[in-house]
Amino acid sequence: MSIDVPQDILDELTDVPMPKVTAAETAKDSCQIGDMTLPLYRCGTLVIGSGAAGLRAAVELHRRDQSVLIASMALYGGTSACSGSDKQTLHTAGTSNHGDDFKSLAHALGVGGCMDLDSAYIEAVGSLHTLAGLQYLGLPLPVDRFGAVLRYQTDHDDVGRATSCGPRTSRLMVQVLAREAVRLHIPVLRKCEVVRLLVEEIAGKRQVVGALAIDLEHREHHFGFIVIHCANVVLANGGPGELYRDSVYPAHCYGGLGLAIEAGIELTNLTESQFGIGTRRSEFPWNLSGTYVQVMPYVFSRDAAGKEYNFLAEYYRTTRELVSNVFRKGYQWPFHATRMLNFGSSLVDLAIAIEARRGRTVFLDFNRNPLPGADGRAFSLGELDADVAAYLNNNEACQELPIERLRHMNPLAIELYRMHGHDLTKDPLPFNVNNQHMNGGVAVDIWNESSLAGCFAVGEVAGTHGVTRPGGAALNAGQVSGVRVAEQIASRKTAPPTHSMTANSVAEIARTMAIATHALANTDGLDIAQTRDAIQARMSDYAGFLCEIAEVPRAYAEAQALRTDVLQRGFSCTRPAQLIEVFRWRHLVLASEAVLAALNYYINQGGGSRGARAYLSKDGTQVPDSQRGVLEDYRFREERTADREYKLVLRWLGDGFSIEQRALRQMEDLGRIFFEKNWSFYLTGSVYQKNFQHR
Repeated sequence: MSIDVPQDILDELTDVPMPKVTAAETAKDSCQIGDMTLPLYRCGTLVIGSGAAGLRAAVELHRRDQSVLIASMALYGGTSACSGSDKQTLHTAGTSNHGDDFKSLAHALGVGGCMDLDSAYIEAVGSLHTLAGLQYLGLPLPVDRFGAVLRYQTDHDDVGRATSCGPRTSRLMVQVLAREAVRLHIPVLRKCEVVRLLVEEIAGKRQVVGALAIDLEHREHHFGFIVIHCANVVLANGGPGELYRDSVYPAHCYGGLGLAIEAGIELTNLTESQFGIGTRRSEFPWNLSGTYVQVMPYVFSRDAAGKEYNFLAEYYRTTRELVSNVFRKGYQWPFHATRMLNFGSSLVDLAIAIEARRGRTVFLDFNRNPLPGADGRAFSLGELDADVAAYLNNNEACQELPIERLRHMNPLAIELYRMHGHDLTKDPLPFNVNNQHMNGGVAVDIWNESSLAGCFAVGEVAGTHGVTRPGGAALNAGQVSGVRVAEQIASRKTAPPTHSMTANSVAEIARTMAIATHALANTDGLDIAQTRDAIQARMSDYAGFLCEIAEVPRAYAEAQALRTDVLQRGFSCTRPAQLIEVFRWRHLVLASEAVLAALNYYINQGGGSRGARAYLSKDGTQVPDSQRGVLEDYRFREERTADREYKLVLRWLGDGFSIEQRALRQMEDLGRIFFEKNWSFYLTGSVYQKNFQHR
C-alpha cells in the first residue's frame, strides 16, 4: 500500500528553518596585548563549532550547570546543517524487530579495525539515551503504531540498525538542539573563528587555557581579534572538507585538524577517510547513497561532444549483475577496495573514476531504466539478484521507471534536489566519486579528552571512527561524545578563570596576531588561492580513493616543501577581510601534510588497501576483473589483518611529525560489573576518574 505524502509535509522535512540566535553580549573584560586592548571573554568551557555534536555538548554542559560559550564561524553552515544523503542515517543499537545488543553493535563499529574497543562499546550503550534525548527535543524520527523506531540496513550494517528523518536528518538534529540552546540562553559568538589555542604548562602538564579568535561581527577594532579565557575547550569544528578538490562537503568547511596540530595535540588514523558517489561540489554537493541508487537509474557518461556511453557494460558481465551492483551502492555506499573484486559494488566507483580520467561526465538518469549489459539482455525487475529483488518487493517498489520507484520509496529525495534547482523528473544528474568524511582525527580517551589536558574533541574532528564505520554511526558518535564530555567536565567542577592571562599566553597571542599584520604588508607572500588549488589537486590526485604507492613519497615531499614555504614566507593578502583565510590555509597546509605523512608511513610499513583507499602497486596481490578482462592498471596491495589491531598516532614537532603505532585500547570484562558493587563508584564520582576501572 502506498500513501501520497502531502506537499507541506515534504517541504517541512526538506526546507528546514533554523531558529534565530541572538549574539552573545559584548565582552565585559579586556586583555592588553602590547599597545592593543582586546575584548576578553571568560567561560568554564568554550565549544568551538555549532554542528550537532557541538550543540549537544553545549546543551548538556548547561544542563549540568556549567558555564559555556559557543564560538561558531558559520551558524548552520557546516556539514551537520548542510550535508546528507537520500535518507540520512542515524545509527543506534536498536535493530529492526530484534531488540538491542550493545556488544553486537560495538563489534560492528570496530570490526574494520583501528577503533578502540572501549570507545565502540561506549557509542553502542550511549546510542539509546542520546537518541531518546533527541526525540524528547522534538526530532521527528518515524515510528510504527507500537512506538518502535522504524529501521533499515545501511553500509557495514548486518542487522538493520539505521533510522532516518529523511535527507535532512542531521539538519533536523541541529534544529532541535539549536532551539534548546536558544531556550537555555547559551551565549553564542555567531561569526567567530578560533585561530589559535592557548596552552600553558601547569603542574608539569600541558593544559589548554583559552583561545585567540577573530570575531567578524566586531572587526572594526584590531581586525576583530578577541581572547577567550576558559578552563576547558571542546573542539567540534568538523572535518577538513576543503582538503580535496573532489569533495562532497559544503563549501568553506575547514575543520579543526590544523588548529589541533599547531597546539601539539596528538592525532590518529589520518589514513582513514570515506569516499563515495555524490553530486559535484560546484553545484549542490550531496551523497548519492540509499534509494538514489536502489531504484536502479540508468548510469551513463557523456563526452565533450555530447556522445553517451553505457560504460558500466564494459565492467559487468550481465545486465543482472550490473544493475544489482548499482542497487548495492545504496547500502555499500563507501568505496572499499575488496568490493572491486569479484564484480562487486565498488567496481562501480572504479569505473566512474576511469570515465572521469577519460574526460567524460557521469550521470544518473531517473527517467530511463538501465540499458542492457554485456550479455545484451534487457533490464527486467524479474531478473535481479535475490537480495535486490527481496528489498524491492518488501517495499512494494516495483514500478516501471526509476523515478516512479524513487517517488514511491523516498519522495523527499526528489524534493531536495528540486529545492536546489535540479528536477530529477526531467534532467539527468551529474555526479562523481568524492571525499566525504574523515574517519581519523584528534586522538581521545573514553571521555573524548585529547592529549592536551582540558581539550576535548567531538564529532568528525575526533578520530574515533575506525576503518569501516556503519553508515550513520558518525552522527551517533557525535551525540554520545557530546554527553560524555559534559559528564566529565561537570565532574571536575571547574569554574571560569578569574585571574589574568599569563605572560606566556600574552606572548603567544602577540605572535599569532603578528602573522596577520605581516600578511597585510607581505608583498612576497604566497597567494592563498594558488595554495588552495595546489593542496586540493595534490590530495585528490595522489591521496584519493585510488592511491598510487609510488606517487605518495613525492606528494608528501611537496606538502612538506609547501609547509616550509608557508611558515617562512607567509601569505599575502590585500585587505583585512582576507586575514581569516590566512589562518585557515595555514591550518590546512598542516593538515594536508599530516595526512600524507600518515599515508607515507603506513605504506612504508607494508600497510595495504582497506576502507578508505586502494593502494595501487605493480607488485600488489589483488587485481580487479571486468567483463573485458583484468584491470591490470588497478592492481593493489591487500590489507594485512594484523594492521587492524593498532592506530597510527601523529604529533607535530614544529618542523615535522612524529608517528608511532599504538595498540588499540581493549574492553574490560563486563562480567565484573554488578549493581551493589559499583553503585558507590557512581555516587562518589569515581567512574569519572581517568585511571578508574571496574573491579
